[in-house]
Amino acid sequence: MNPLGAWLATDFEIVANLENLMLTGVTVADDGRLFISVPRWGDEAPFTVAEIVDGKPIAYPSQQFNDEGLVSVQSVVVAPDGRLWLLDTGSVAFAPWVEDGPKLVEVDLATNQVLRILRPAALTPTTYLNDVRFDLSRGDGGYAYITDSQAEGALIVVDLATGESWAKLRGHVSTHAEPGFRAIVQGVVRENYAVGADGIAISADGSRLYYCPLSSRKLYSVPTAALIDRDLSDDEVAAQVVNHGDKGASDGLESDTAGAIYVTAYEHSAVLKRTEDGTWSTLLHAPGALWPDTLSLGADGYLYVSLNQLPRAPLFNGIDHRIPPYQVARVKVDAKPVKLVR
Repeated sequence: MNPLGAWLATDFEIVANLENLMLTGVTVADDGRLFISVPRWGDEAPFTVAEIVDGKPIAYPSQQFNDEGLVSVQSVVVAPDGRLWLLDTGSVAFAPWVEDGPKLVEVDLATNQVLRILRPAALTPTTYLNDVRFDLSRGDGGYAYITDSQAEGALIVVDLATGESWAKLRGHVSTHAEPGFRAIVQGVVRENYAVGADGIAISADGSRLYYCPLSSRKLYSVPTAALIDRDLSDDEVAAQVVNHGDKGASDGLESDTAGAIYVTAYEHSAVLKRTEDGTWSTLLHAPGALWPDTLSLGADGYLYVSLNQLPRAPLFNGIDHRIPPYQVARVKVDAKPVKLVR
């Protein structure tokens, strides 16, 4: 065991270096195809979704759709049926979202064609759609669960069969940015983070949704049955929320079929694992892993993570201290991704 004060868990590999694209989302298909999202936060990004081909980003599903059909994609996720979903915030540089901007876009990876576009209606003027998970085993067509990471925070449910959507736990302590939250990122104190529900993961059996505000160090979960039931009041849903205690400050979450939850630890440039019995361990930890953002568990047994230097970006730093490249890393975890599908 390395002594306290040493950088631990440095045995990971870099699978993509991006010189001019500050990515957030990352996802990997069963056949190894790798996709990223590049939100438009002020940089001149030529596209907001890309596939990594031979180490290089290529606009996906096309340059034309990036130009005409997308505003600013925060998250990309391969669903249990192998379809790729793009979560578009509809917002440039955190400005108010534009009309018809916030949406979920389903893409067929076999044909690289857009299949449908769903526009959630359960929004407020300051909604920021952040990340999404899918359960295709329930209801007529499955459900999508989305985090709304405005400071007030919420969980948004989308019925994939009807396209209807509704919000739960809006402004609840478990989705709200913690008042007075103070992050300490690699020793630097940051007091300007006011971000609500962000990271999201679904349990192996689909019965619980795990989530966390970015501006908090707590891990929460709630039964998915409570989120799906539109007749339950927020108070009735809130009564079923479980506080799983301190996990450190996190951005992205992920889960596996063995009941583990993976969390980014952005204050410490690390990725952690919580087993089903509550035991914590460190999977990745290195000074170059500045702001591990999104996690994606692949069928290859690797956990993929985007590293984007967010605290150095002008929107969060005042001036630009970023030093490219931005990266996608992966670490072997020998686990299987959760796939809830009929």
